[in-house]
Amino acid sequence: MDRKGSAVWSGTLKEGKGTVSSESGALNNIAYSFASRFVTEGESNPEELIGAAHAGCYSMALSGGLGGAGFTAKSIATTATITIEPVEGGFGITKIHLDCEAEVEGIDAVTFDEIAQATKLGCPVSKLLNAPISLSAKLK
Repeated sequence: MDRKGSAVWSGTLKEGKGTVSSESGALNNIAYSFASRFVTEGESNPEELIGAAHAGCYSMALSGGLGGAGFTAKSIATTATITIEPVEGGFGITKIHLDCEAEVEGIDAVTFDEIAQATKLGCPVSKLLNAPISLSAKLK
């Protein structure tokens, strides 16, 4: 199964603008810019999109982990905080913090924590963020 996201960028790094879209149409020409990475400007940025994807994946995977242990969550709310900082050679994502709050009947704190910690390592987006990256690039 393949899923696609796309981006179009015009202009220089600092003054340019771009849009991102998703194959499903859930994201359709969402504006993003260099400035939106460092100040709130009403546009998106790659880091918040990664954060949203990670939070969504984690919540879904936690639901699966809880279900596999015989529990059903009434709700799972996750926020992923993506930290981007100067690193050697430019900027880099230096850490991600997941903050999750779930309502699950009949589960004790220790069991919940075990499942939540296992999910942190096992959700597909968490795995991606530690994976090697390959590239195919060509000129038009």
